[in-house]
Amino acid sequence: MARPQDPPRGFFPFGNPFKNLSSSKSPLLSANLLSLLNNFEANLAVSITKLVPKQKTEILTVSWMKQAMESLCETHNGIKTLITDLQLPVSDWEDKWVDVYLDISVKLLDLCNAFSSELTRLNQGHLLLQFALHNLDTNSPQNLSKAQSSLDSWRQHIASKNPRIENCRAILSSLVQTLNLPKVKNSAKGKVLMRALYGVKVKTLYISGVFAAAFSGSSQSLLYLTVSNELPWAQSFMEMQNTMNSEIKSMFLSDRLTVLKELEAVDSGVKKLYPAIQQGSSLDSISMQPLKDSAAELSNGLDLVSKEVDCFFKILLSGRDTLLENLRSIGASTALATSPRKAAGKNYRGF
Repeated sequence: MARPQDPPRGFFPFGNPFKNLSSSKSPLLSANLLSLLNNFEANLAVSITKLVPKQKTEILTVSWMKQAMESLCETHNGIKTLITDLQLPVSDWEDKWVDVYLDISVKLLDLCNAFSSELTRLNQGHLLLQFALHNLDTNSPQNLSKAQSSLDSWRQHIASKNPRIENCRAILSSLVQTLNLPKVKNSAKGKVLMRALYGVKVKTLYISGVFAAAFSGSSQSLLYLTVSNELPWAQSFMEMQNTMNSEIKSMFLSDRLTVLKELEAVDSGVKKLYPAIQQGSSLDSISMQPLKDSAAELSNGLDLVSKEVDCFFKILLSGRDTLLENLRSIGASTALATSPRKAAGKNYRGF
């Protein structure tokens, strides 16, 4: 994992959207366009600031992951509102903007599907825990053996790898390469849109990298992105990134089953009870309560994160469908019939 002080990796050749927008060759922005851009970027900065953990114990918790995904939903809804406020019809979009948007959205949908599959897998592990706890409640020697078997299966299940999560690193790497802004000619509205999309992409990619790292148990998916200090949200972003990356790196250096705090709490509870279970000793309700509580907290948290990932997926899908419908309505249906865009749209109409 790249450290906060490290230079950006070689495949992160970011452009400077501030320079692009303020170039002497750029069309001048009206007061209204400047206001729309400033408001969007101010809201982006605030949303990122809220994600900066106040304490190290908040890092890589399912509660932070829920908040982060909820924040992404708000930001992507915000860019949809900005497009409407810009009054920039799809007919005025350059082909390369459409291509970039559709390509990025397909890959983000792939990430959402990978995250959803891992959340489902973790929740399946909860069923094994519930079965173990049920058998422990009976205090029967025969059921203690069943409980031990269930706990063994739980640890094996949690430690196993999800192939879809393993693929996230390649997807993220390809998305990082899209951070270079397409060149915009003679369109003030287009330049505002491209700069706003740049901020959305940076925030989305970094958070997706944190999710992929947390789920994979590897720092290789964690991103270190550099952005221009001239951007209003840059300071907030770098604070979030440096704070998160430093602590996450330390977590991966420790000998733990998982870096997710709530999942680690469950594993700790299992380890405390396991020796007594092996010895066939009966357990009272007091000794089992911490494990029950941590298991319930994990399960509830995973459900909330799943709902936010589903929300994000639907926002992305809605944006793609709206764009495709608009393209068809302006006479592009013939071109789309033989274009990979339409095929991509059909492939992502649901989980």
